[in-house]
Amino acid sequence: MNPLKSILVIRLSSIGDIILTTPLLRRLKQRFSNAQIDYCTKAPFSPLLEHSPWVSTICTPEDPPRDSYDLVVDLQNNRRSASLVRQLKARRIIRYRKHNWKKFLLVRTGLNLYRSVDSVVDRYQAGLKAFGVEDDPAGCELWPGDSERDYAASVLSSSTLSLAVCFGAKHYTKRYPPAKFAAVLQSLLQRLPLKIVLLGGAEDSEHAAAILEHLSAEHSSRIENLAGACTLMQTAALLQRCDAVLTNDTGLMHMASAFGRHLFVLFGSSVREFGFLPYHAPYTLFEVAGLTCRPCSHIGRDRCPKGHFRCMNDISDNSVATALIDHFRSMRYP
Repeated sequence: MNPLKSILVIRLSSIGDIILTTPLLRRLKQRFSNAQIDYCTKAPFSPLLEHSPWVSTICTPEDPPRDSYDLVVDLQNNRRSASLVRQLKARRIIRYRKHNWKKFLLVRTGLNLYRSVDSVVDRYQAGLKAFGVEDDPAGCELWPGDSERDYAASVLSSSTLSLAVCFGAKHYTKRYPPAKFAAVLQSLLQRLPLKIVLLGGAEDSEHAAAILEHLSAEHSSRIENLAGACTLMQTAALLQRCDAVLTNDTGLMHMASAFGRHLFVLFGSSVREFGFLPYHAPYTLFEVAGLTCRPCSHIGRDRCPKGHFRCMNDISDNSVATALIDHFRSMRYP
């Protein structure tokens, strides 16, 4: 096979999905060290790759790539990405196989045809085995700049243990209830001298406020609410600097995994078969095993279709708090 000299990777959205492409970018560059690797994504997500050592040029659907490529890797594989690919001259095109029929059967019938719990990272890479792209032991990557790291240092002191709480998610069934988050944080603050930051986008602000409303003034004053206050890469730098992360199944979970932080992960309607566990990063998973209505969706729902929301309500806030307390005490008193 002739060496590839130009490669385009397409993943238009969203935060977590794009971060999960970063191992493939690294492995492509390791395999084809002299190749130009370009990346096409939506403009709001381009900061995630701005400082990537593996990417030559970032383009967007509004300003699409116009070159010819030896290889196009379409990891979005929808109508929008197909339209972009049709405008290109590409010698070879590899498309991500989503296996949506497996998700459909698992959600609608409970029939589990997943033979193993493979990460989406591995599924992204599956079509490139013929090109000699090989695994490596490293995980996802992100590259905050100096200004973002300086910002994070101004918020989180290295002398105090810190917890980042990524409490948001687009869909209701992926969000741990605010009252239960508050109960976890209250237990932590009663026992440990922690710095706690709430991280999320502007769309998560109301959920942050709901968490704080369930806390006493004494405890809420010890929590810094940064929902909607940080850029994407400032958030990344904060996650890089913190000592642990409590998170729903959200893009910020994958952002934190890029820095090897220990993740305490809350899975409601999410299940591991969908491939979105933290990749090559330490984590503790909280889920309600054996719940027959789970998963109710492969992306999440705006309400619990059964009305009881047991997939989240049955996750004990005391168990979550105990695991976090044990983790922080082991860091301070190993």
